[in-house]
Amino acid sequence: MSFSLASYAASCGVPDPEGFAALSRQLREIIVETNRTMNLTRITEPEEFAVKHVADSIAIAREFPFLTSEYTKIADIGCGAGFPSLVLALAFPNLRLTAIDSTGKKAAFVERAAKELGLKNVRVIHGRSCELNRRPEIRHQFDVVTARAVAPAPVIYLDACDFIKRKSGRFILYKTPQQAAEDLPALEIACRKLPVLWHATEPFELPENAGQRLFLYSTPR
Repeated sequence: MSFSLASYAASCGVPDPEGFAALSRQLREIIVETNRTMNLTRITEPEEFAVKHVADSIAIAREFPFLTSEYTKIADIGCGAGFPSLVLALAFPNLRLTAIDSTGKKAAFVERAAKELGLKNVRVIHGRSCELNRRPEIRHQFDVVTARAVAPAPVIYLDACDFIKRKSGRFILYKTPQQAAEDLPALEIACRKLPVLWHATEPFELPENAGQRLFLYSTPR
């Protein structure tokens, strides 16, 4: 394996890169085993998994380094197989992850995987964000809302706009440059009367020529 996940993790500010890499391998094993009876992801080959799922998930900390050390409550919408929620919880003990998925089997998998990995900083909610958005225990509770490979940004934001804390909360969404080019004009229209502005980070290359990534993020207007 030419790609060193531990080295990349260190560059992202992960406090225990070697331990994180070992736990990420354990996560892959859990997913491979579960894939025999449930389709979680087709990306299971060790290096491809490390790059396209794990490194991609922790790249957010390079762009937003406060995530490496500050106590931060994050909601991960459409958590799927646990990317980025499980990976971020493994990487940064200071984070408190709420993994949300509308598919019960996926939510149950993330909950089971978190227990097998010994994670104490993950909770799982089975539900749709547009419905959870109205619940008192969810409204204005999160510092960050994120989502990866889920839906267009305007849909994510409008479905979950009340998840974030008033004034200080923000959305940080994983996107490709092409997706961002499509989402930003739609966000400007959808949010033109709302108290939020949207921005894009500079694109960057994932390791091993695995493609480009950037983040769309919100700030108060």
